[in-house]
Amino acid sequence: MKAIIPAAGFGTRMRPLTFTRPKPVLNVAGKPIIVHAIETLLAAGITEIGIVVSEITRPAVQQAVEDVPGVSIEFLEQAEMLGLGHAVLMGREWVGQDDVCVYLGDNLFQRGVGSFVETFQRERPDAVIGLVEVENPRAFGVAELDGKRIVRLVEKPAIPPSNLAVAGVYCFSAHIFEELARLKPSARGEYEITDAIQALIDGGRTVLGETVLGWWKDTGQPRDLIEANHLLLEKLEGDIQGTVEDSRLSGPVVLAATAIIRNSKIVGPAMIGEGVIIEDAYIGPFTSIGAGSVIRHAEVEHSVIERDCVIEHVETRLQDCLIGLRAVVRGGRRVPKTLKLTLSDESIVELT
Repeated sequence: MKAIIPAAGFGTRMRPLTFTRPKPVLNVAGKPIIVHAIETLLAAGITEIGIVVSEITRPAVQQAVEDVPGVSIEFLEQAEMLGLGHAVLMGREWVGQDDVCVYLGDNLFQRGVGSFVETFQRERPDAVIGLVEVENPRAFGVAELDGKRIVRLVEKPAIPPSNLAVAGVYCFSAHIFEELARLKPSARGEYEITDAIQALIDGGRTVLGETVLGWWKDTGQPRDLIEANHLLLEKLEGDIQGTVEDSRLSGPVVLAATAIIRNSKIVGPAMIGEGVIIEDAYIGPFTSIGAGSVIRHAEVEHSVIERDCVIEHVETRLQDCLIGLRAVVRGGRRVPKTLKLTLSDESIVELT
């Protein structure tokens, strides 16, 4: 089985974080989102992965994945953003007659995608679709089931036939490409993967639903990155390799070998990257700090700090923050108890 990860869009719902970088390369829990996706597929035994990119996203995505071990990556060009079905169709020649797992790389699964792959390989249907129980199915594509078999998919229904929404993982036989090639654009001008799946069903082919076990997170908007960072850091195991001077560390903390902590308090789970300097500071739980960042005379918790950031002399605690590459936050009187910031790359904020 091969896999396809769509990564051609820029992620407008993630702005301002995606003004300068595509969504797949944003970091969460110390790694780009797309690297988490690749590692999830590797854990399911899939080593050949096609990443669908556009001319705009290819350079950043290629750089983000170039050092991932144990995987063979093919970049598949999508010249126009015409929907998920169109993106998958870009991989038809590369996939050939193999089975394929389509994994939306901005989705995170606590237990990975191995169970979906195993069900597909064991029962040999034409498709296995990941389903997740949701409180508001009207906002999703929803599956109607007969036992484990999906008999109908309905997009954002007014009266949902179930509370099972389509999650971001699909396993297909090569027959899916025949249906994708016959698709016509939907009302919004896109080629919908759900229409191709419904065509499989209408043609008498077997499409099974597999319910997601454990948590599932779709990182579609900035606040979702904070929650995803929290979920991923919950399973963190401590590993202190860097320099710790006159400081107190508690809970699971990953401290890279070249990181330095001086006169500070760190409460895990926290992940601190290479070359980070933390002085006279407090780093609270569920915080990840990218390589080369400097935090002095400041308090940060429950946040994602990207590479090469500077946060210094901030008297108000920063909480639930997303700080982009090379951003700077300085100064400020202690007025509110906490401050929440979402900053795009190379932003400068002076708190006066």
